[in-house]
Amino acid sequence: MERWAERHGVDAACRLAEAEELADAVEKEITPDNTVDTYAKSWRVWQRFCADARLPELEATRGSLVAFVAWMLREGQQNGKGYAPSSASTHLAAAVVGLRERGAKVSGDDQGAARAALEGLAVKLLQAGERRGRGQAVGGDIDGLRAIARACPDTLTGDRDKALTLTGFHYASRSQDPAGLLTGDVTLHPRGLVVAVLTGKTKHSVRNAKIRYADDPAICPVRAWTAYRTRLAAEHGDRWADPSTPAFVGIDRWGHVTGGMGPDSVTRAIKRISTRAGVPIAWTGHSLRIGLASVGRTKGKDGIAIADQGGWARHSRSMLGYMQRDDGWDDNASAGLT
Repeated sequence: MERWAERHGVDAACRLAEAEELADAVEKEITPDNTVDTYAKSWRVWQRFCADARLPELEATRGSLVAFVAWMLREGQQNGKGYAPSSASTHLAAAVVGLRERGAKVSGDDQGAARAALEGLAVKLLQAGERRGRGQAVGGDIDGLRAIARACPDTLTGDRDKALTLTGFHYASRSQDPAGLLTGDVTLHPRGLVVAVLTGKTKHSVRNAKIRYADDPAICPVRAWTAYRTRLAAEHGDRWADPSTPAFVGIDRWGHVTGGMGPDSVTRAIKRISTRAGVPIAWTGHSLRIGLASVGRTKGKDGIAIADQGGWARHSRSMLGYMQRDDGWDDNASAGLT
């Protein structure tokens, strides 16, 4: 502020300081809760490292950041085991954000050295045959959807579960997507549903995913959504038809509606639903998203159409990674060339 006062006068400096405070408030307001949680968790990891290494928390040097990376891979978890490289990468990035927020200077070169060390050590782990982390979640598929639809009980919870899974598959949902939907975000159309999905991390935008009626009524997302919402209003009142109410509600074991579902409850629900259906490998909150990309590719859908439906950037690397191949024999680039 002193620098601004010297250049522009005290009144202008005060206004500039107020603008900075407003910018900080806006940034805080638009930062998603899951990002805030990640920053907080990563800062605690950094604090544990500093306590273990007896280093000052607010001093980030090339050596301390490289040591942080090595410590995370070696023993960083609270149970004494090492983190997976992907988790270590997340904690490194978030810890740097936390350091800068607290006034510590972190040079790009020092951060780059730590990231280079992380990448090199990750290669060493692979060369040693060590695999860490859960790996990519299993993708949802049509057989799994059929099994899930058959296994859903004839209750409000069963109808909710069926609608959650079938609609989520068709717009490549992540766990936070259905948790953020309101009733008014899902509208009926003569050809199906239009789901207004809130996207973006620093600038909110909406994509309107169109979901058509399925040829098979048993796994039709439009019919499943309509049945769920009709039953919810019939059993718990028309107030749940209000556009401002949650699209997907939590339901306790006694059938009481507990409010809107959160991302964690969606993840738990998808796992429970798939386990109940006897799916060989339990699905996670990301399985529906992977499933649309993978099944869409298998069915010959255009990559750009898949990207637009799921909210990926066109030619997204992450989307291409989701396009899993079964065994590499039928879907083989060299098959039939000679």
